[in-house]
Amino acid sequence: MRIAMISEHASPLGDGGQHTHVADLSTALAEIGHEVRVYTRRDSPDVADVVTTPGGIHVVHIPAGPARAVPADLLLPHMGEFARLLEDEWRTGDWHPDVAHAHFWTSGLAAVTAARQFGIPVVQSFHELGLPSLSGGADRPSRSGYERALGRAVDRVVAQSQDEVSGLVRIGVPRARLTVVPAGVDSIRFSPEGPAVERDPERPRILSVGKLVERKGFGDVIQAMRYVPGAEVVVVGGPPAEELKADPGAATLRALAEKFQVGDRFKLVGRVPSREMPAWYRSADLLVAAPWQEQFEPAALEAMACGVPVIGTTVGGLTETVVDGLTGDLVPPRDPRALGGALRRLVNDKVRRFAYGTAALDRARQAYSWKRVAAQIGSVYSAVTGSRRGSNTEAMV
Repeated sequence: MRIAMISEHASPLGDGGQHTHVADLSTALAEIGHEVRVYTRRDSPDVADVVTTPGGIHVVHIPAGPARAVPADLLLPHMGEFARLLEDEWRTGDWHPDVAHAHFWTSGLAAVTAARQFGIPVVQSFHELGLPSLSGGADRPSRSGYERALGRAVDRVVAQSQDEVSGLVRIGVPRARLTVVPAGVDSIRFSPEGPAVERDPERPRILSVGKLVERKGFGDVIQAMRYVPGAEVVVVGGPPAEELKADPGAATLRALAEKFQVGDRFKLVGRVPSREMPAWYRSADLLVAAPWQEQFEPAALEAMACGVPVIGTTVGGLTETVVDGLTGDLVPPRDPRALGGALRRLVNDKVRRFAYGTAALDRARQAYSWKRVAAQIGSVYSAVTGSRRGSNTEAMV
């Protein structure tokens, strides 16, 4: 099957997050026999029109908007041009997709606009949803308004968790149009075997990973450290290390650590390349993921693939990724005392950490391999292309 991945801001040539998701999914689909092209926005004048990855994926750069990096939330004005150029590419080129899979809501708008000209079915992955409260005003739709319309216009929406399904249903996307397929993890790159970042062997290490934004719950983690004497917490994420001093999120966390008298046990690393993340996971005794608003938390799955147990909050995909009492423990969100108690118990119980880590590794490899995810996504593609062919045949009779 010929698959067009539409990922306007997250090129598979980029690093981390959605970039890595699109790259790994595309590669896994190619490995099981599909032909994949990824269409992404040109964000540099120096990049080639088409780049072929080692996995055989063709990355096509669409010159929509300025040839420089633009934040994802500012790309909407360029999506009409992106759709027009995508349509031209399919009309005049020698490669025509059987299905289009859009990643993020702005990609979906471009994909639906271009694909309808050719009767190409569209599958949508949102990755994260906008807040319904963020109104666009009387003359401008809100992001969730666009997401609602998009969820009704595409042939299928792939959600990463039941929590995301609930969010989509709340904004008005028909449940019958939704299919749950979790994200995968590269268990070759993320594994217990390999180097680990150096650490103090006498001090238990708790690791937390993500953007330095309030909803990630790092403030709750810092407060929880009051109940885990002797342990350190290391946060990986945010801007690169050299930019941390000027980052307001980093300043807020440092001030909070001083306020709760855990500053000597709190370390901010900043963003590191994704290739270095396995070494950080291997250096930790456990991972804590304490968001209070999140659809999916990739760090939890990556840590599990490295054999690291997880303490998480009962939010989003964590409730499905982490099996409470088997691969880690789950606590209510925004409850530093409960979080601290769970951290203390696991830090002080080496046998339970080993049991959780072993079960976490097995779960990551068995339930979240990219080969398994690609097969499930491939079934979605087959369903929507078969359904579209059936509709066309009925229309002809």
